[in-house]
Amino acid sequence: MPAHDLSLLIDCARQAGQVALSYTGATALRWDKPLGAGPVTEADLAVNAMLHERLMQARPDYGWLSEESDDNAVRLGQSHVFIIDPIDGTRSFIEGADTWSHSLAVARDGEIIAAVVYLPMLDRLYVASLGGGSKLNDVPIKASATPDLVNATVLATKPVMAGVHWAGGDPGFKPAHRPSLAYRLGLVGQGRFDGMVTLRKSWEWDIAAGALIVTEAGGICTDKTGAELRFNNSDPRLNGVLAGGAAVHAALLGNLAPT
Repeated sequence: MPAHDLSLLIDCARQAGQVALSYTGATALRWDKPLGAGPVTEADLAVNAMLHERLMQARPDYGWLSEESDDNAVRLGQSHVFIIDPIDGTRSFIEGADTWSHSLAVARDGEIIAAVVYLPMLDRLYVASLGGGSKLNDVPIKASATPDLVNATVLATKPVMAGVHWAGGDPGFKPAHRPSLAYRLGLVGQGRFDGMVTLRKSWEWDIAAGALIVTEAGGICTDKTGAELRFNNSDPRLNGVLAGGAAVHAALLGNLAPT
């Protein structure tokens, strides 16, 4: 049941925060992943090991997909799968910033049913369960009702703002940035920002938890073509992400240049 899984994810996310905070970002051992996949630290691996042990002990029949674990095709035959990013925003963690997060989700037959995004340095806990709404620190949250892009502030990186991506060469909104994709989606679910756009391929573990937080807060979260997001794919990369309140999501989708 989603609520049963959510309680487990919350407990594990808080423990993940304790593990991560036992390391100092600037001095934690770090190295770069192959093929330009970005940095990783000993804290990422310690959090991943703890989460794998606790979650798989509690749900031994679930599959496992994590940024910091070797992938295993066995998960494709399992109805329930944990989708985990031990530390989303590793660069921020290394820099000593407070906007990195732990992202934990459960997918059932490709649909996310329980989700947690936790920022331990801010003690900010976003949670959602399918049909159960979204909360931030136990307070229900709602996505923005901003009616158009003109008045919208949207989380987007500088490359996304390039005119080539937008009809008429203009995105039409005011941009803002946060480093963690999971946190960006939490902020959209919270209504703090009106939308979020990423146009490049996005790993499932960056998006899974935040996507449910947005939709259970009354927003919409799709790939960049407007297609429904499905999880536990053989290739765990999504075709970009658009998220926001209904009006902003529709406007973002309509304003993208044809590809």
